[in-house]
Amino acid sequence: MPEPIRTMLSEEFECDYLLECFHDLTDLDRACFERLVETDEPVTVDELAAQVERERTTVYRSLQRLLDADLVVQEQVSGEGSGYHHVYDAADPDDVADQMQRELNDYYAMMGQLISDFRRKFGERVEDD
Repeated sequence: MPEPIRTMLSEEFECDYLLECFHDLTDLDRACFERLVETDEPVTVDELAAQVERERTTVYRSLQRLLDADLVVQEQVSGEGSGYHHVYDAADPDDVADQMQRELNDYYAMMGQLISDFRRKFGERVEDD
């Protein structure tokens, strides 16, 4: 069950909480995102795994969640011969913040509609009595 809004408003939050709230990210997801923001150049899964001290496959799953949330960009880089590999970089934080703002506006509009529905539904009951 979601935490009541009244309770949430009485708590103090850090900006990292936004990543959890908007994208349901894990601690590892947030750590990976922070590392990508801090790096000057895109990194491979192996490089990121070494930085966060986790297994490659675990970091790969985390990167997939970050990609799904549009928090990370993936680029294909040609390797030696005919091979290639992927590198990852954090999405522009301003773009991420803009997307969160749009989602918050959509959420606010949806809650406003639900409050109007509540008012109609229960306002009619009071008037009928």
